[in-house]
Amino acid sequence: MRVEVVALPVSDTERAKQFYKSLGWREDADFVADDDFRIVQLTPPGSAASIQFGVGVTAAPPGSMRGLYLVVDDVEAARTELAQRGAEVSEVFHESRLGARFRPVGAPGREPGASPGRETYASFVTFDDPDGNGWIVQEITSRLPGRG
Repeated sequence: MRVEVVALPVSDTERAKQFYKSLGWREDADFVADDDFRIVQLTPPGSAASIQFGVGVTAAPPGSMRGLYLVVDDVEAARTELAQRGAEVSEVFHESRLGARFRPVGAPGREPGASPGRETYASFVTFDDPDGNGWIVQEITSRLPGRG
């Protein structure tokens, strides 16, 4: 089994579509059945998994998805690109306390800068989409055994 698609709750389908496309995500689909159903699918560059949102896609409240992960080889380069593409992205940080990545910008345990020694899995940035769905961008330079 593989994760293929994550449904995101958004309040404005067109605004969300433009936001994710501005990040360089590929538009895979935009189908409208009627006023009660529209589905948009986009895929981040290099990803096998996609996101879907629209009208009638999920009953979850807009902005309620938190802790969605994007994985990159270079978190500083990813931060620069996200910022250049218009995302309000945090500064690069590492955790002094496990779980700080899930807390808001400025919360205890989020230490400025990349992880000392640039340990894999240990450097992050975060950003939200226009509805507040929250993304964590994690630098992974080498995978743990069994993780592909």
